[in-house]
Amino acid sequence: MAGPAVAPAVAGAGTPDRGPAAGRRALASAPYLVLPVALLLWLLSLRSVDLAAMNDLGLLQVLPPAYWAAVALLTVGFSLALRDRRVRTGWLVAYLLGLIAMIHATPSLLYPTLRYSWAWKHLAVLDAMIRNNGPVPNAEGFDIYNQWPGFFVLNGLVLRVTGLHSALGYAAWAPLVTNLLLLAPLVLLYRAVSTDRLLVFGALWIYYSASWVGQDYFAPQAFAFLLFVTVLALVVRQLPDGLAPGGARPSAGADRIGRRSGRLPLILLLEAAIVVSHQLTPLMLICVLTALALPRRNRRAVLPALAGALAFTLAWDLTVARRFIDDNFGDFVRALTTPDGNIVSGLAGLGAAAPGQVVVAWVDRALSATVILLALAALWRRPWLRRTGLPAAALAPVPLLVANSYGGEMIFRVYLFALPSCAFLIAALLFRPGPRPRLRAVGSAGVLLALLGGLFFGYYSKEKMNYFTPGEVAAARQLVALAPPGSVVVSVTGNVPGGSAEYDLHQRIQLNQDSPETRQLLLTDPLAGLLRATAFAAPGTPAYLILNRGQANECFLTGALPADTVARLGTALDQAPRFTVVFRNDDAVIYRYVPRAT
Repeated sequence: MAGPAVAPAVAGAGTPDRGPAAGRRALASAPYLVLPVALLLWLLSLRSVDLAAMNDLGLLQVLPPAYWAAVALLTVGFSLALRDRRVRTGWLVAYLLGLIAMIHATPSLLYPTLRYSWAWKHLAVLDAMIRNNGPVPNAEGFDIYNQWPGFFVLNGLVLRVTGLHSALGYAAWAPLVTNLLLLAPLVLLYRAVSTDRLLVFGALWIYYSASWVGQDYFAPQAFAFLLFVTVLALVVRQLPDGLAPGGARPSAGADRIGRRSGRLPLILLLEAAIVVSHQLTPLMLICVLTALALPRRNRRAVLPALAGALAFTLAWDLTVARRFIDDNFGDFVRALTTPDGNIVSGLAGLGAAAPGQVVVAWVDRALSATVILLALAALWRRPWLRRTGLPAAALAPVPLLVANSYGGEMIFRVYLFALPSCAFLIAALLFRPGPRPRLRAVGSAGVLLALLGGLFFGYYSKEKMNYFTPGEVAAARQLVALAPPGSVVVSVTGNVPGGSAEYDLHQRIQLNQDSPETRQLLLTDPLAGLLRATAFAAPGTPAYLILNRGQANECFLTGALPADTVARLGTALDQAPRFTVVFRNDDAVIYRYVPRAT
């Protein structure tokens, strides 16, 4: 390069190369210094976080500048290490582990309780299945877990083998563990296409920098997605051709043909585990395998796996899950006739949300659109990618977006299942050699930082409602202790940590999911709305209403109900003679009410 030629003009007499040489040495040593500095800075930054100060942007508003400096340092250090062939692969792995820890261990280190209400609900399902030694009777809205119980059966076995009484202790670390476990199948997938570590590790970093959807907590979806990526990696490794220029697949040639039959039992086992654990993931897998089987050259490798996925899914849906299919068949048919509504269902409803959440929604859309556009640009600029199975795997989930809304979440799930493939396509665009390498290096580092910025908006912005104080957890436990079997448990929203415990023993009412008439009455007269919602209860059956900061924060952030709903309802009940406070602390209150005989 021509850069060192200008050094004599600024160097001292007799030492014309000292400046450039020192600069090159410093640059070469930077990856080894930046990683420990970034990790230390990250850990130190967590000491001064005021969780009570979170507002409509969640952790983004309370994490100190040192945290963001640590993330930026880590990204720059990784960019330097990735392009320096002298840096050993172990250092790249360490950078990836540091990134995963900074993103996914931070809430677990900061919060004294389990994060996210759905994680608490899944703990309640696990407890109920263990208590009932199998399917849970009177499950009502939780009955879907009886029909796809694989995740809970597995965790029940873990508890039995380890002697633990509850999964609460390790559920808090599920996001970190899930993302760490994803590393292995992602590496397997990317190395099936190229052994160039620039592409493989670049794709890994992009995946973790753009995975903002947050389906990595203690849930069947996280478990099934991990298995999905593993099956995808095993199948793609069997595909012929489609290697990156200069890349050699480890299982090439006749050896690859010999390994197909050996991998098939493992693939079928993983498919069976997916089918019994989650209702959506098998459909995503079938779509992806169908797309991979379209080229004639791939069919020998893909069709056995596709046949297995189809057989398992049909057998399960027509037997164990038959009741769910029958109950929802009409909704499935109606969804097929409104594809436009399915697509936009996850994008609507921003008007009532907190201002910060409106910004977050647009950032999430921008990040998702950026990932899609970069992947498309990669297919245009890197024609060899079209010979791999990754473009088909990325596009395959899209038909499900048209077919069903999945409660407004389908657009996010399609992004989730397409991201592993899109990440490699983007890496091939950003990290392949080309002219002006220094400018390309700076540009790719800028893209990585921009992706991470978008990720933090999507992943951390709802923490005001995802974080629960010890006082809220204590109140929910007190609710379970106070409410006798058969009583009615009422909440404004479902954002209560442990509020679903023993769901099979109580009737449950969630006011924000009640009829439109009840919700409207709740706005004008909170007490009258509550009485209308509990009117079905038999005389003498006690009702217990829990109000906590998490419900108020959910109303504020999402606009599910006006932000002051919880406060107005609490004020009305404090003045109502038939409601008795049976528990109160700074973060929650429980009221008891017994309907009178008419």
